[in-house]
Amino acid sequence: MRPVGLPEIPEQTVVVARAAFPKGSLAIRVRDRLAEVFVDEPFTEAFGVRGAPGLSPGVLSLVMVLQFAEGLTDRQAAAMAVRAIDWKYALGAELTDTGFDASVLCRFRARLADNGMERVVFDRLLEHCKDAGLVAAGGKQRTDSTHVISAVRDLNRLELAGESVRAALEALAVAAPAWLAGHINVTEFAERYGPRVDGWRMPPSQTKRDRLAQVFGQDAIALCRAAWADDAPAWIREIEAVGLLRQVLVQTYIVRTDARGRQVIKKRDADDGVPPGQLRLASPYDSDARWAAKGDDLFWMGYKIHLTETCTTLPDADADADVGTGVGTGVMPNLITDVHTTDATVPDVKATAPIQRKLAEHGVQPGEHYLDSGYPSADLITKALKQGIRMVTPVLQDHSDQAKAAEGFDKNAFTINWKTRQVRCPAGRTSSHWNPVKQHGKDAIVITFSVLTCRDCPLQKQCTTSKTGRRMLTLRPEELHENLARARAEQKTDTWKNKYALRAGVEGTINQALDITGIRRARYRGLPKVRLQHAFSATALNVIRLDAHWTTGPLNRPRTSRLERLSYRLSA
Repeated sequence: MRPVGLPEIPEQTVVVARAAFPKGSLAIRVRDRLAEVFVDEPFTEAFGVRGAPGLSPGVLSLVMVLQFAEGLTDRQAAAMAVRAIDWKYALGAELTDTGFDASVLCRFRARLADNGMERVVFDRLLEHCKDAGLVAAGGKQRTDSTHVISAVRDLNRLELAGESVRAALEALAVAAPAWLAGHINVTEFAERYGPRVDGWRMPPSQTKRDRLAQVFGQDAIALCRAAWADDAPAWIREIEAVGLLRQVLVQTYIVRTDARGRQVIKKRDADDGVPPGQLRLASPYDSDARWAAKGDDLFWMGYKIHLTETCTTLPDADADADVGTGVGTGVMPNLITDVHTTDATVPDVKATAPIQRKLAEHGVQPGEHYLDSGYPSADLITKALKQGIRMVTPVLQDHSDQAKAAEGFDKNAFTINWKTRQVRCPAGRTSSHWNPVKQHGKDAIVITFSVLTCRDCPLQKQCTTSKTGRRMLTLRPEELHENLARARAEQKTDTWKNKYALRAGVEGTINQALDITGIRRARYRGLPKVRLQHAFSATALNVIRLDAHWTTGPLNRPRTSRLERLSYRLSA
């Protein structure tokens, strides 16, 4: 690579583009205003210093941003670089330039993913917006997540077992055909695993399906034993499909020896210890995709994305302006400040700290962070306050039986004296034990009242239903307990509810990402490339919002119905 950045725009290209687009276009304005974002230097470590010079990574990253902004495939993006005048202007190409092959984009993505450079362009655009005063620390930001369906087909456990054997055979047939032919009956295996396992109908009876599962298991064991034999080349075991086959074999089957010394292969069921969702492979072609469920209606295989954006309130006088861009109001546009992608099994609460840490690293941490109830915990709320971030989020209520039933005495009915380490109950009696413990890896305090204290208490039935007849409480340390109690009290007020309504606007951002970039369906396989897809999708959304902010004025508002404008105001 020769780090030269975007090439200078040829004079003829400038003349033709200006004549063809007298009012400009998205691609033209991106080149004019954001050229400094698409430079080569940040990509230097991903490229060698010897060999023939390659295409500019700055140019290719600009192509990918425009590709996501217009919802194009690789072939369509490569064609646009040849035939679209405004794209030629943006890329600094001659009108006669023949462009590049579509496969270049695939190889470029692989290079970025392999070198951990998925967010380079997104971070550079965020830094540019920060320098321009469009994003700053201390404001209001909101975060929400949505599911992402993987790029591979859904497989049940029987199909997964068979397709994993087929994937390993296909890889070995290319990498080690002679070795493979010496260890299996190629004709028999080709008949069984030639077509995709999910391409033909499974046996209708349970007996036949069980027999097929045993056949898949026997073939997997035979292949793994051959690959891990002492005389097998070590590199055979390093083939990804072979390694995944071994994992699927362990997760799907149990191998035992019966009384006669014969090997018995049995498919695992719930009683045999099926691996948890975060460890269980779902496809031999995407080792990062996982099955997950949300509520009773949503069940998917793939990933999860968390989008964080700035959010500004609109003055009543400018209620007709576009909420997402801040057009016509003098208000800064709402821009995405972080995009965080995980596998589908990671709960939202695990994403809160990484998101806030990333925002702080880029100097755009919010003063108020609006989130739904899946993100907070007492520890996270306290830690965020110490960092200057106030989390505006509904916290989970007390889960004790008394609080759920709204009868008897919940934790709020007890008076805690942190200095003397005693708790006074509603009947005026004090606890007998104060025991600091670890629960699920977190500090907690277990409070116990004596049996003698509770036995003759007239309020015992309202206080506890335990067989021992005494009350026990579990508290968090003082600071965490008080922060949690304060948050629970605040969220019951109308003032807090009106303030929290600002969070709903992030749903519109997710909908925009879905409509423009198809963010809920992964284009690529593997978590690194899905992260790259989401980073470029977020960059494209920011470019679109910036373009709207630059070009649309009070006298040139986008045409929307009054009902749509009312919807925007309510969602904001």
